[in-house]
Amino acid sequence: MRYSVPAGLYALGRPGPDSPVIVTANYKLTFDVLRKDLARTDCWILVLETRGINVWCASAGGTLDTEQLVEEVGKARLSEVVRHRVLTVPQLCAQGVSAHLVQEQTGFYVRFGPVRSSDLPAYLAEGRASPSMRRVTFATRDRLVLIPMELGRSLKLFLVFAFAAILYAGLAPGGVLLQRAWIGALPLLGLGLGACFSGSLLVPLLLPILPGRAFATKGWLVGAAVNGALLHGAGLAGGMDRFLIAACWLFFPAAASCLALSFTGATTFTSPSGVRQEVRIALPLLAAALVLTAVALALSKVATWASR
Repeated sequence: MRYSVPAGLYALGRPGPDSPVIVTANYKLTFDVLRKDLARTDCWILVLETRGINVWCASAGGTLDTEQLVEEVGKARLSEVVRHRVLTVPQLCAQGVSAHLVQEQTGFYVRFGPVRSSDLPAYLAEGRASPSMRRVTFATRDRLVLIPMELGRSLKLFLVFAFAAILYAGLAPGGVLLQRAWIGALPLLGLGLGACFSGSLLVPLLLPILPGRAFATKGWLVGAAVNGALLHGAGLAGGMDRFLIAACWLFFPAAASCLALSFTGATTFTSPSGVRQEVRIALPLLAAALVLTAVALALSKVATWASR
């Protein structure tokens, strides 16, 4: 999760005093893609300190803003490096950067480039962006590229969950019984994998056709569908008491919702206020689901021990 490059001014190719200055975030994947797309362009790349977060999310989260841009222009002593006074800033950080304030404080004019870095060579050559360059899309191929990274992170979390599930399943008044732990944990492990694949694979794949705007909502719907199919369709609910079944319905759709919400840090609410709105609504609901899950699990254990 420390996937970043140091902030500062970088030379790509053999830039001179009249070469363009491209502004970006210090998320390494963004930086690498930008260098690849501008491989035949001599330019300066001004990397801002965004704590390893990509352009869009950093702008929404307040780590890529006017103040940060002004600060990095000063640190790089950019006015001594180039003769012109133009900064090409990503369109997706327009919500966080005030062009007139940057110009007032640095003397540099801000122009917002295209959505995709692959359009930058044409944009720099033509001096303007076509309508297609301004359009934000999240195509299937874009989502597919990101899925392996998201699944990898989810499966790491699954290992922590698996350890907790095995301990819970084997918990008895006299301690943890290993044989009971493995047998009792298997259905929970299956449901946990279902939640991982729901939030990190199925939601990204089905994103355009899933109802609702919020990623958290989309994740919960897919997680609930997969949870229901595994619990009742595949028979994983067999042998569970009503409290444990309730805990499964509370926890696993919520887990899928949380994973979908964190998918690349993205959200369909694309303004800073929209991102905060989704987080403000989703996180308390997910926390409530976690608390209720703990209560249901405790009741399940009490009922199991009392019946024995």
